[in-house]
Amino acid sequence: MAFEIEHKYLVKDESYKDMAYTKVEIRQGYLNRLPQRTVRVRTKGDKGYLTVKGINEGDKRLEFEYEVPFKDALEMLELCEPGIIHKTRWLVDYEGNIWEVDEYHGSHEGMTVAEIEIPDSSYKYTIPPFIGENVTGNPAYYNSNL
Repeated sequence: MAFEIEHKYLVKDESYKDMAYTKVEIRQGYLNRLPQRTVRVRTKGDKGYLTVKGINEGDKRLEFEYEVPFKDALEMLELCEPGIIHKTRWLVDYEGNIWEVDEYHGSHEGMTVAEIEIPDSSYKYTIPPFIGENVTGNPAYYNSNL
């Protein structure tokens, strides 16, 4: 089985931009938003992905992600439920851990959230200076609910 364990935080300032080693534009939509199983379509730069995720159990859930042809991903985005998300993802390497900082655009303009994927729930990591409130497990910040 493929599990994803991630912690999610609000971002309190833009210092991540100076710390980032790259950024990419992302558009994503949902073919299914049921909490028990979400099905997401995403374009990330010039690549396409289809992702199936199980229900959250704290900071852990099943995740299966597959690359699909970019053209197919664009066409699948047209089939998604209303509410396509557009965001810029900044990647920050902080003390050996990769932080994904998502700066939202459109109807979610002004919201910036950072995530770190970890190998297990007890993994210890250092919090970068741009990190604010921990919102791990808060459904208000699940992309599928935006």
